Amino acid sequence: MLRTHTCGELRKEQVGQTVTLTGWVQRTRDKGSLLWIDLRDRYGITQLFLEEGKSDAALLATARSLGREYVLRATGVVAERLSKNDKIATGEIEVKIRELEILNPSALPPFTIEDETDGGDDLRMKYRYLDLRRNPVRESLQLRHKMAQQTRLYLDAQQFIEVETPVLIKSTPEGARDFVVPSRMHPGEFYALPQSPQTFKQLLMVSGFDRYYQIVKCFRDEDLRADRQPEFTQIDCEMAFVTQEDILTTFEGLIRHLFQTVRGIDIGALPRMSYADAMKYYGSDKPDTRFDMKFTEITDLAKGKGFGVFDTAELVVGICAKGAAGYTRKQLDELTEFVKRPQIGAKGLVYARVEADGSVKSSVDKFYSAEELAKWKAAFAAAPGDLLLILSGEADKTRKALSELRLHVGGQLGLRDKNTFACLWVLDFPLLEWNEETQRYHAMHHPFTSPKREDLALLEQQQLRKHRLQP
Repeated sequence: MLRTHTCGELRKEQVGQTVTLTGWVQRTRDKGSLLWIDLRDRYGITQLFLEEGKSDAALLATARSLGREYVLRATGVVAERLSKNDKIATGEIEVKIRELEILNPSALPPFTIEDETDGGDDLRMKYRYLDLRRNPVRESLQLRHKMAQQTRLYLDAQQFIEVETPVLIKSTPEGARDFVVPSRMHPGEFYALPQSPQTFKQLLMVSGFDRYYQIVKCFRDEDLRADRQPEFTQIDCEMAFVTQEDILTTFEGLIRHLFQTVRGIDIGALPRMSYADAMKYYGSDKPDTRFDMKFTEITDLAKGKGFGVFDTAELVVGICAKGAAGYTRKQLDELTEFVKRPQIGAKGLVYARVEADGSVKSSVDKFYSAEELAKWKAAFAAAPGDLLLILSGEADKTRKALSELRLHVGGQLGLRDKNTFACLWVLDFPLLEWNEETQRYHAMHHPFTSPKREDLALLEQQQLRKHRLQP
């Protein structure tokens, strides 16, 4: 009995062997005297072929009746291709069919099962079982599997134990709304789905399990965001009796281990940046440092020159887009409309080009002399061919808006390659932030964050001040 091979495993060394393959028909190409079938499974694609006059007539008739996504079992002899395809692993061989069996015919799929499919999101989700056959979806599932596998291996080597905690729990106030599940045994009462297993973490720590983890489902009934959906999975770890440096060292090790074992990339030691610097230079607490384009503040240079927008602003700040002086007026108008979108919130955009001769031409030339614009150029360390993009207004909102503009322009200039990685630690976040609506301080990250030891006295002083003010 022949072993069934996978469509992605055959190589040139197997030329002359008889093999059996099972998979889906990706496509067929009938050239009259020759007929090719691309057969696909989760492991890859193998090209099958038949030849008029040399292959059995019944086989040819069966092959010509095939449609996309038919399920086939094919037996044949591995042969070397005359025209090789270096884009797939099996591109040096093909299989000359001797037997062909249709295991299951298929209706014409509603979209093509290919990497660049013609199916929109709604259609692909309706027929998710077809969408799951596409390479990008399969590769994502395989990546997730490898990540979970290597996470467990690394944490086990660091003396962590994996503990599975309950999904149906008592509600705990953690900031987001709970999903609730009605209890059949206790009518009118409900279980909550855990936003994160915080209560159980505390139980385990108090019980002496000093290193524990789980790869756990979390549920939050909140509005969708780009990086969050109602249910998601997180690597949840707890360590007892540790310092900040212990945590950074342990989980930097995890990050580097995952990149090395899953992607084959040595990312090296992770740089560290303070929260204050992240906000000052990038306007974000998770800055994309794959490209430079740091913020440059020119408030002192820009104010007091008669340009009301800058004169009344708390902050005037911009970025230097290297080599982007060739942006057309239409492109600059599009950037202006981008920053004026409600979700960005800027009122407008000022730009300045550094010309080939080193002079600066801006959209506010009538307010600033050539000498004053030259000072802008020096502040940004700009060179001929660079483009300065400047926003102004209230400090925090302006930095956030400029952060969005920076990412947008970085994408336009091809600086945000998804296959390039730049990891870093952002440290020293503020513990609390003031909320104007509630008129009180709230935890900036979450209420279980520990303050730095050197700041504990500040909290005590605040409490004393509060009590003294009470009648």
